[in-house]
Amino acid sequence: MSTDSAAKPAADATAEPRDFVRQIVRDDLASGRQAAIRTRFPPEPNGYLHIGHAKAICLSFGIAREFGGWCNLRLDDTNPGKENPEFVEGIKEDVRWLGYDWHELRHASDYFEVFYHAAIKLIEDGVAYVDDLDAEQVRAYRGTLTEPGRNSPFRDRSVAENLDLFRRMRAGEFDDGSKTLRAKIDMAAGNINLRDPALYRIRKVTHQNTGDAWPIYPMYDFAHALSDALEGITHSLCTLEFEDHRPLYDWCVDKVDLAHHPELWQSLVDAGLPTTPAKPRQIEFSRLNLSYCITSKRKLAQLVNEGHVDGWDDPRMNTLRGLRRRGFTPAGLRLLIERIGISKQNSVIDYAVLEGCIREDLDATSPRRMAVLDPLKLVVTNLPDDHDETLVFASHPKDESFGTRDVPFSPQLWIEREDFAEVPPKGFKRLIPGGEVRLRGVGIVKCEDVIKDADGHVTELHVTLDPESRHGLPGADRKVKGTIHWVSAKQAVEAEVRLYDRLFSVPAPDDESDGQPWTAHINPEAKRITRGWLEPAAASAAPEQRFQFERIGYFVADRVDHRPGAPVFNRIVTLRDTWAKQAGA
Repeated sequence: MSTDSAAKPAADATAEPRDFVRQIVRDDLASGRQAAIRTRFPPEPNGYLHIGHAKAICLSFGIAREFGGWCNLRLDDTNPGKENPEFVEGIKEDVRWLGYDWHELRHASDYFEVFYHAAIKLIEDGVAYVDDLDAEQVRAYRGTLTEPGRNSPFRDRSVAENLDLFRRMRAGEFDDGSKTLRAKIDMAAGNINLRDPALYRIRKVTHQNTGDAWPIYPMYDFAHALSDALEGITHSLCTLEFEDHRPLYDWCVDKVDLAHHPELWQSLVDAGLPTTPAKPRQIEFSRLNLSYCITSKRKLAQLVNEGHVDGWDDPRMNTLRGLRRRGFTPAGLRLLIERIGISKQNSVIDYAVLEGCIREDLDATSPRRMAVLDPLKLVVTNLPDDHDETLVFASHPKDESFGTRDVPFSPQLWIEREDFAEVPPKGFKRLIPGGEVRLRGVGIVKCEDVIKDADGHVTELHVTLDPESRHGLPGADRKVKGTIHWVSAKQAVEAEVRLYDRLFSVPAPDDESDGQPWTAHINPEAKRITRGWLEPAAASAAPEQRFQFERIGYFVADRVDHRPGAPVFNRIVTLRDTWAKQAGA
């Protein structure tokens, strides 16, 4: 397991997490039911991971780490045609980015031979049969929540006939969808998952790992349960929608009984794959549901395919790749998971909670820089035109370990246009005609003249600097109401700045009760591009370096497009929650 310090939670790391899953683990260790903890994270490689997966990753890997065990990363590649090696690499990268590493990388396809022999055992034991009903007929026979199902007319085939048919399925004799292997459990079961569920289906599709070796593929419930058992997983952690699948999970593990049938997994031993089968315990927990978010892989793919976003790593996407490019921190995401806790109660977490966790981490970890995104020229007229000065600024106001940086100062500056008002609104504390304001780190200036173009637009401000108010002089303590930031126009570096915000403008974008398709809820203001001016110490950043641009927000150098001489910054989050104000308006 990784012991990288970057994986430590941003919040109180000395507090022992308390939740029902960890309590089960503690009890299992204390009672001797388990001697060591083994978990796994089993994503399907048919898309990139999204923020919902972050909770599962933090829980499975986190519990393994906390209790001195290990966690496997297992790719559930039982659905060829929808899976892609690109997604496999993306999943591995995202898990590591979150601060975790796996004990072993496994694939469900590693076990295809075992699954096949396990299915033959179930047929020989009389608890599995080959069915000729098509998908529509299977649904008709299944019954409803209030009515029992009916037995398939093929349910009572002999063991010999089932073995023959299943082996011929394996040999590729039959067409896709023409036959399935089903478990023989109980068509009257109250739990519909136990009404003779499918274990295998025919799919003549090339698999990215096994090629054309298999014309049949195991169903998820069968493959997942046996994969956990084969790897010796002690605690199989999954989300609440799998609670009704747990009886089938246990049925598969118990009926195959891998621990007492080593002949079924001899192929793994021969291949050098460590195998110590055990009986796993499935535990369900609530998903991470966030307002203003979509976590359906199908809908995320639709956003990409229809061009609503610029790709899977678009900073507006809540894929882990998108959040990373946006500048969200792994520590901030882990802090969110820690804050919301683990429960069995489904709920929707306000997106502002996530943003608050990101801000909290960024406030502690981001050096400060100055940038101006909507520039207005300000000229200090009582300094010579060729005046050049280097000021020393702290890189973090609360942490001296960040050190200092040099900031060039000259008489020609850029300030934010909104920091000047010719006709100030009530409560305005920044620069006005004839008024004074403190230039951050410089001193107090007074607005003497307002220059306008032919259309009456303000193009330049002329100010005088009170020399007695410079840093270190007695007049520096003179009180003025406002302080504004600036960059020296002579040394400032122009940059592309992408102002990102929430992708959806409504808390429940999936809700189409307003008669609009869910894509109509996309926030048109979620991406705005502007040109800004940066102090040199910001422009020289490395890709993925994060800063607080003072008085503006938190920003990151784009990991793809940012380069020396052509800086590109993405806004991570604003300094404060602007959505709460909108909601209360």
